[in-house]
Amino acid sequence: MSVDESGWEVDPDDEWGVAVVATVGRQLRLRREAVGMRAAEFAEAVGYGEDLVYKIEGGKRIPRPEYLDKADEVLRAEGLLSAMKDDVAKVRYPKKVRALAQMEGKAVEIGVYECNLIAGLLQTPEHARVAIEAAQPPYSQGDVDRMVAARLSRQSVFERDPAPALSFVLEEGPLRRPLGGSAVWRRQLERILEVGSMRQVTLQVMPTRREIHSGLDGRIELLKFADGTAVGRSEGAFNGRTVSDPKQIRILELQYGTIRAQALPPGESLALIEQLLGET
Repeated sequence: MSVDESGWEVDPDDEWGVAVVATVGRQLRLRREAVGMRAAEFAEAVGYGEDLVYKIEGGKRIPRPEYLDKADEVLRAEGLLSAMKDDVAKVRYPKKVRALAQMEGKAVEIGVYECNLIAGLLQTPEHARVAIEAAQPPYSQGDVDRMVAARLSRQSVFERDPAPALSFVLEEGPLRRPLGGSAVWRRQLERILEVGSMRQVTLQVMPTRREIHSGLDGRIELLKFADGTAVGRSEGAFNGRTVSDPKQIRILELQYGTIRAQALPPGESLALIEQLLGET
């Protein structure tokens, strides 16, 4: 079997990813040579094409988890090759998503305003897949799988102890759009209610019938850290760049704070989502 679809290439601009895949490939080759197995013989044993074996060993392709498990078995590595799956899995996440997840993993406060869709931290796997597959031009299936996995990996922030303080402001419009059909949408609304009920989470809805709205410029995310520093990004400010200068952060804080003040209070917001759930 030759598995060579898109989504498993190494991003040449991802220095850490390139280094990880090169190290894994070198370990696979050294282990294969140590047991005296030729590449063609190994390829047949693991059920993959010889060309793919060379690409993986040369650091040109990201090995699948099942490839590492099969290689571990065939080369009698006693778990040493399978143990590399965690690092390899992280390489599949786009560099910018991995960097964002790393920052979210350290933040003590996270604030998100989302205007056109459900925030990625709140998405169910089914909703995430439908949203990503809707893009035009469409992504390859490998890229879709990679992007869904990356988005869901960020949700480990809810499992942190101590937990960060999280706040979300969602627009009412996207909450009424049954993306993926009623079953997928019902589960998505249930997930939002579940997260919104967590003690470390404040969730608000910006109603459509609002005469004054300070979030029309687009998405905002603010991350604050234990040492007093912060980073943020707004689609409508600073050309959409991620910023950390205190003066720029204060501007984003003003924007985000104003949006929260204009949105429904948390209790009314959850009640509205429950109402929408009852209409599905």
